[in-house]
Amino acid sequence: MSDPAAPPATPEVCDFVVFGGTGDLSLRKLLPALYRRELEGGLPEDTRIIGVSRADLDDEAYRAVVRDALASHVERSDLYDGAVDRLLSRLHHVPMEFDDLAQWHLLHGLLKDRPRVEEAVTVFYLAVAPSAFGLICDQLDEVGLVTERSRVVMEKPIGHDLASSQQVNDAVGRVFAESQVFRIDHYLGKESVQNLLVTRFANTFLEPLWNSRWVDHVQITVAESLGVGERGAYYDRAGALRDMVQNHLLQLLCLVAMEPPTYIGRETVRDEKLKVLQALKPMTPADVDRDTVRGAYGEGLVEGQPVRSYADDLGEAAPESGSTTETFVALRTEVQNWRWAGVPFYLRTGKRLPRRTSEIVVVFKAPPHHMFPHSEGSAEPNRLHIQVQPDEGMRLTMTAKEPGPGGYRLRPVSLDLSYADTFDQRSPDAYERLIMDVVKGNATLFMRRDEIEAAWSWAEPILDRWTTAPDRPRRYAAGTSGPTAATALIERDGRSWQEIE
Repeated sequence: MSDPAAPPATPEVCDFVVFGGTGDLSLRKLLPALYRRELEGGLPEDTRIIGVSRADLDDEAYRAVVRDALASHVERSDLYDGAVDRLLSRLHHVPMEFDDLAQWHLLHGLLKDRPRVEEAVTVFYLAVAPSAFGLICDQLDEVGLVTERSRVVMEKPIGHDLASSQQVNDAVGRVFAESQVFRIDHYLGKESVQNLLVTRFANTFLEPLWNSRWVDHVQITVAESLGVGERGAYYDRAGALRDMVQNHLLQLLCLVAMEPPTYIGRETVRDEKLKVLQALKPMTPADVDRDTVRGAYGEGLVEGQPVRSYADDLGEAAPESGSTTETFVALRTEVQNWRWAGVPFYLRTGKRLPRRTSEIVVVFKAPPHHMFPHSEGSAEPNRLHIQVQPDEGMRLTMTAKEPGPGGYRLRPVSLDLSYADTFDQRSPDAYERLIMDVVKGNATLFMRRDEIEAAWSWAEPILDRWTTAPDRPRRYAAGTSGPTAATALIERDGRSWQEIE
């Protein structure tokens, strides 16, 4: 009898098919991640990587494109001719219009014309617009390329709202079983996010404190210093709530708030995350008006450089009547269950903030009794900082006595864990880990359909209220921490945001 908690084995034979193989995601993230796995010997020995796109490229031309991409997106010190050549030798390209069934037979022939074809795990990575997901899956089914050893990877956005999300999932689900579908959120592949599970469930000292009796509140911040860049047309249809909160931030919230699973496995973790999403306090129109803040960046200075406003960045993509899309969101919510009742969770994310950082801060309650009445300084509440990016690590803030005679001088100090300094090895990129999890069939760090739909069900009332509300997003200067209303949101509860600067 197999052990359900045992990690899945790496297959010996694999075909990794990337639809959108010449696109930005493939060249900037996926192929560099596959190169690093090649460099460290992590790919199955018999692996082929097949790019599918509209570009009229043969194999050699595609390899030249990928070689240039590696030179641009992999640090020069990590580029080794032997490893680059090994990866390039695995590459093939199939030019294709997705709606031309005749061209699909080229891909069929390539996938079937290989040794040990019956053993091959085939990964279909959909690095294209969601509108093409259903068509691609239908065509794969039509030409007989979907088997029980097939897997499909879906990149966000998976829909624009609950109904469109269901349509996308229905289209893919007609062809692939739910166990074959991997909805990727690269935040869940980050070392610090996974280490949060280990910190919570492999260390006994935290569990008795991880509840409403001892935790005052939780902050989750994902800040970006960049603007919308080349994504203006897409971003103005999405906004920060759809682009970041509904997926990334809610997934981080789930990992903080979830109950201990029986073991860390494919479905056990996802079962517990779903319970958190279902326990989020529903947002009425009055809740949205009181507990959410949306903003859009104006001109300002970021890292000492002048930058344009969101409206200027949109350029020709801006609506005639002006954009009402938010580039910043701050909100307050609660997880309404036994463990977390009454504990506020504050979430914020935005573009053109002072610097790029993602952090979870668990703020514990102050000591119930002040035992040093004549001390200098103060006994601040303990805080656990979980740094997701850019420098992954953890920091526990405590109160200590400053050395010296003449009474007690209290000062906050921190116990720091930097992964880069503590572990003498490179931390894999999130896509490296997640790609290999797909190859192995390990769905623990991927989102299940019911998770996606629960997240949309919670987020939709916010979007609906914003659509009917008369006010527009509040303007904030680029390089600041967001609208002043976001500060007021948390300060009315007698709390304050951890500084982004």
